[in-house]
Amino acid sequence: MTRTCRACPSTDLTVLLDLGAAPAADYFPPADEPVAASEVGHPLRMDRCATCGLAQLADDDTVTSEPRGVEPLALREQATDAVKRVAAAGLLDGATVREFGSPHGGTWVPLLTARGFTQDDNSPADVVLDCFGIMHEPDQRAAFAHRAAATSDTGVLLLQYHSLATIVRDGQWNALRHGHFAYYTLEAVRKSLAAVGMSIVRAWEFDLYGGTVLLAARHGDHPAHASVERVDQAERAALTPQALAGFGDSVTGHVTALREWLNAQRGQRVYAYGAASRAVALFALAGANTSLLTAVADASPAKAGRRMPGTDVPIITPTELVAANPDAVLLTLPDLLAEVSTALPGLDGRWVVDDPTGPITVSAANDPNRVG
Repeated sequence: MTRTCRACPSTDLTVLLDLGAAPAADYFPPADEPVAASEVGHPLRMDRCATCGLAQLADDDTVTSEPRGVEPLALREQATDAVKRVAAAGLLDGATVREFGSPHGGTWVPLLTARGFTQDDNSPADVVLDCFGIMHEPDQRAAFAHRAAATSDTGVLLLQYHSLATIVRDGQWNALRHGHFAYYTLEAVRKSLAAVGMSIVRAWEFDLYGGTVLLAARHGDHPAHASVERVDQAERAALTPQALAGFGDSVTGHVTALREWLNAQRGQRVYAYGAASRAVALFALAGANTSLLTAVADASPAKAGRRMPGTDVPIITPTELVAANPDAVLLTLPDLLAEVSTALPGLDGRWVVDDPTGPITVSAANDPNRVG
């Protein structure tokens, strides 16, 4: 069946990454529920539109039911930094704010109300926020139209995304997951905004997740700050035909490196930290069951007592992780290193950060910025 792009009317879609059948990335079963064959049978593929450039989840036959996570410190710190930068650019005018949130948790609204804004979810607002929220919308055309309509005539839409350029450049193939329907470049966002009468006026880059971009857009046709062209050119340089063609190679290398490391640790007490959705396909493809990985800890109380999809590895609390006195702890999210090193000092020297090129052993004394 011919499929249409999620953001434009084009049917010119090509496969960028195909992981075959995988576990549902947003369903964490009870720990005592046996792994069923059907649990790992969900297609997981990323296509890219030749017309608008949007990379997108091809299909999703899963039902969203992920337990709500705890917002990491790195995300909170980046939000504070972002609001300061936007304010310094003179783009925080008006009195009202509205937010399109992410199901993973977190909010920027308190940062705006502290500056005198009032939250208004019923009328077009002067500042509209979307931090990793719009990617969860299956109908991208409708999602951009909704956010444009929520922005007042003289207001600003602030939209943050994990750059496709980062994902491809750093081999972050496991950013592909069910429930994440779009993977953006500035050019793809620009075309979607133009379709709803908005233009990008400013861009900021952050180190979060290896490289994220925050865009400011307004109604009408406005001249863009030099930062917009700078981000656009950097993304284009990273997304060469050769880079895109070789993106799938990162899967084999990453999965093999993790499997070999886990096998080399046999006889050791190996745990993981971060029951993240991006670890689901990785664990399943690497065969990370309890013979290799005892458990994975997570700060979300809602995930405790559950297990990773597609495997029998249970999810425990950070307190239980420390009590287990592990020999090594695989950190599935590099951005958490500084936070967990501080919160769990008893595990210093045992952190092993997952990386597409192979696990990296680190300690609290290491510079977190060099990891991942």
